[in-house]
Amino acid sequence: MKFEFAALTKKGEIKKFERQLDKLKDDEVLLKQMACNICTTDYQQWQGKREHQGYPMAGGHEASAVVVEVGDKVKSFIPGDHVAIIYDYCGECDSCKSGYITNCENIKQFGKNYSKEFYGIFGFSNYFKRKSKSLVKIDKKLDFSEAAFVEPLSSVISGIEKLNPFYNETIVVIGSGTMGILNAQVAKAYGFNVILSGTNEKKNIIASQMGLTVINPKEDDVVKKVKDLNNGKLADSVIVAAGSSSANKQALEISKNYDAKILFYAAGYPKPELDIDSNDIHYRRLNLVGAYGSKLYDFNKASNLLSSGKIDVSKLVEQKYDFSDIDEAFKKASQKNSFRVSVILNKE
Repeated sequence: MKFEFAALTKKGEIKKFERQLDKLKDDEVLLKQMACNICTTDYQQWQGKREHQGYPMAGGHEASAVVVEVGDKVKSFIPGDHVAIIYDYCGECDSCKSGYITNCENIKQFGKNYSKEFYGIFGFSNYFKRKSKSLVKIDKKLDFSEAAFVEPLSSVISGIEKLNPFYNETIVVIGSGTMGILNAQVAKAYGFNVILSGTNEKKNIIASQMGLTVINPKEDDVVKKVKDLNNGKLADSVIVAAGSSSANKQALEISKNYDAKILFYAAGYPKPELDIDSNDIHYRRLNLVGAYGSKLYDFNKASNLLSSGKIDVSKLVEQKYDFSDIDEAFKKASQKNSFRVSVILNKE
């Protein structure tokens, strides 16, 4: 059968293509892909900020689908199942064996794994076939655009668990965009005292409506405000969910003097600066933690949190666009005021 997909061909240009799907293998699943959300990674390459990722890029990795057909050896899914798409992986390298399938040493995350011509995992595709191990089941009641949050939510879970906060810690999340709010939601669901710091008033309002405690560095003295909200103390841990030098600077300012932990969740382009010397890290016993990627466990946990309603992302779906309007979808997604923009690839 033929399928249609969209790929970035150069800065500011996304085109539709049509190709033939090969016959389904024993361990593969044919999918009717339903929704794919536009991630920062996607629209920043469209803006020309991540051209190192390569063209043509058949991108999109926050996607959900319905199972159409399964290979002879597939036992974990049946036609009609709703699934979220995760990355392909070998399962044999050291990274995979440690659980970090997103760092697979044999299958590059956004490489030419599904095509000799195109990079990417073909998230913006109406139909596609994938290894059954590269899917997780989702509840059929969950909206497809919300189900597409399994991938980003998995990376948040991975980061917070790597941060390993202690019981009853106060965590400040910097950045009130989609990923900042997701980090704050998960930290709150885990039982921590959470403060969200963001400069975008529209997004701050949404975050407040979602039950989060929000401060605005443009209006507040953040050091004083954190202390006011935390019994006179600074943050035990900080999650930097905005890729900027100012966010890094704020993280250092609002962290407690000794044994604080700072998780650098977000990448930034151009590259953000971090102004700290090793003596400061030494004397303050600072823990600087990097976060990138997910373990297989994290994808399954993300699916459970969304399917159960423990994490509600409905307010983080900014707008839905038909597949035919994917150009407009990318324009909308790249606006600073936008949360996740979802491309609807098929109607139910």
